[in-house]
Amino acid sequence: MTIIEKIISAHSNQQPVKPGDIVDVAIDTRAARDFGGANVVKNLLDNGLTIADPRKTIFTFDCNPGGSDQKYAANQHYCRQYARDNGIRVYDVDAGIGTHLAIDNGLTWPGSTFVSTDSHANIMGAISAFGQGMGDQDIAAAWAKGAVWFKVPASVKINLMGKRPATLTAKDVVLNLLSIFGANKLLGYSVEIYGEETEKFTLADRITISSMGTEMGAIIILFPTSPSLLQELKRITGKEYQSVTASANAVYEKTFDIDMSKFVTMVAKPGHPHDDASIETVRNQKIDSGFIGSCTNGRIEDLRAAAAVLSGRKVAPGVVLKIVPATDAIWTQAMDEGIIQIFKEAGVMVSNAGCAGCAAGQVGQNGPGEVTISTGNRNFEGKQGKGYVYLASPAVVAASAVAGFITTPDQIPDKPALFSPSGNTSPVARQEKIKVAKPTEVEGNVWIIPKDDIDTDMIFHNRYLTITEIREMGQYTFDNLKGFEDFARKANPGDIVITQKNFGAGSSRQQAVDCFLSLGISCILAESYGAIYERNAINAAMPILTYNPEILAQAEIESGDRVKVDFISGILTNLKTGKTVQLDKFYDAQMAIYQNGGLL
Repeated sequence: MTIIEKIISAHSNQQPVKPGDIVDVAIDTRAARDFGGANVVKNLLDNGLTIADPRKTIFTFDCNPGGSDQKYAANQHYCRQYARDNGIRVYDVDAGIGTHLAIDNGLTWPGSTFVSTDSHANIMGAISAFGQGMGDQDIAAAWAKGAVWFKVPASVKINLMGKRPATLTAKDVVLNLLSIFGANKLLGYSVEIYGEETEKFTLADRITISSMGTEMGAIIILFPTSPSLLQELKRITGKEYQSVTASANAVYEKTFDIDMSKFVTMVAKPGHPHDDASIETVRNQKIDSGFIGSCTNGRIEDLRAAAAVLSGRKVAPGVVLKIVPATDAIWTQAMDEGIIQIFKEAGVMVSNAGCAGCAAGQVGQNGPGEVTISTGNRNFEGKQGKGYVYLASPAVVAASAVAGFITTPDQIPDKPALFSPSGNTSPVARQEKIKVAKPTEVEGNVWIIPKDDIDTDMIFHNRYLTITEIREMGQYTFDNLKGFEDFARKANPGDIVITQKNFGAGSSRQQAVDCFLSLGISCILAESYGAIYERNAINAAMPILTYNPEILAQAEIESGDRVKVDFISGILTNLKTGKTVQLDKFYDAQMAIYQNGGLL
């Protein structure tokens, strides 16, 4: 078996497992954040569910640790009250990013399983553990049952050949990989990375690469354990762990041999993490701000790299640099090492540990038109504010902040670039649910949206994430998708959406599914879905199906045509032409959840 197959098999009642098997997976640690946590509690209370094992259940308040938004503050307080009543540990606003806390505190370990409302919970692949971001219903089910259903993914093997260039950071490695694989070539796969140089990767290196598996569409990016990793984990946690590797005869659907010696310093251009290019193509691009932090680059090694650049220098006039350590322990270590002092003397704003701007937090957001260079994992339009975001390594962000434009540490000018005058002077409420028979055949008018990689920010923007009532969500559907901002006003109950690859890429937000339920959309057809989005839709009883584009083309469907879709047979009929084609029908688990009115 591959690594993920071994872990899933060890946590299920099936031995062995293979790709496509659907099994219940026991979860060692089950987390909810302040983003999504209140909805998890609401789901539990609305359905009369209790906690299976409080010892394995935690809250992490990392999205907005300052509680600077009233709805965040209310949701945090609501979750604290629930935690007190049920004996659940809370890693509160003084602690840091939940996934990092889980690793550093031994809540996850090689071979273990972890789920969270954090779409980057697959960061656990860094230590050869199973981690998954899931929606509110999934996490509620995990808290109540101690397990979740999961479809075993096929595995892909990537061999990184050659020597790692001396100046190449882990962020550069993953941006190079994103430039090769894009947002959907690894969609739905478990990816294992091997190579002589990868054996030397530190925990921080592995975390940076694994944390961007979500942006590549992968279920998870796994590194087999190495002696140096096990030693590092023992130093951090005080615990000894066993190695986790794939079987010698493990079966991979695809294998890629990639020459890492040809990798270069990269940036992701605004809009998409996979729109990557050599830094030479954007060198000298004027910036307004910089951000160093997030679950991708908030470790002590990342702060040291930034401090090495900033020592004895100042952030350029008019430029703002914000730095947010991943955890409070890292913050304290940075203070003990004098790193915080270097940051302050350079004119940096240093905030308390957490996710910061990545999750609409209080630090790291940018304004309309603002150009930011960031170490975050996402730069979708509107994700880190209303400006433009480039992604790069901590050293490049620090150097750019000093220069006033995008550059590398070896090409910082003696004088920074200056700006030219521009001439521009409750949280939750109980909701009763009534179970009704679900139709297995629907009919409606078609909306064709010919785009790949429509992410959850385009479907349901993060500025609306505090909404918990489904009936309020529909009005905001697609209002961040160019060309379809008026969708919610024009769509009618029963309409059918047809789109392309990787629909629902990005975050774990349930609202990106629930907004369609709110509008009464009868089903969504796509070539493929983001892994978390697919689960969220099935669990919410939102009908989704996949199709082969060559086959669907035979139906000659145009926007506005009326079609009929049969979930049991997978037959689609164009009622305008009478032509029929075969879609991928509901599978048994999907139909069972659909007929139940949802997972819960």
